[in-house]
Amino acid sequence: MATPAGAWVAAHAEQPPLALRARLDVILNTTDADARPAPVAAALLHAGESLLRTILGSGSTQRDAALDLLTADALVTYAFEAAATHPDTLDEQAAAAMRAFAGVVDARPN
Repeated sequence: MATPAGAWVAAHAEQPPLALRARLDVILNTTDADARPAPVAAALLHAGESLLRTILGSGSTQRDAALDLLTADALVTYAFEAAATHPDTLDEQAAAAMRAFAGVVDARPN
């Protein structure tokens, strides 16, 4: 994982199963998770949000979406693990995450 967010995951997270690790590598190296200067927690949250938007936009409710859903969940979990290193910002991070994910749900196709 070459991006700062990917490097954080590699250094701080327990090694996930191989399929999940491979999917995290792809997401963190091909999305705009680090396109703008942002703290690692924000970059991870943005990557999870972007992936969830893609999943919901596809309309897929089949088993083949399971790995992407698991990956989005892992990205958000890692985002909060990274944010926990600065406990004074957790309330702000949680509020930002709720706004972001509310926007994802509101934007999904009917």
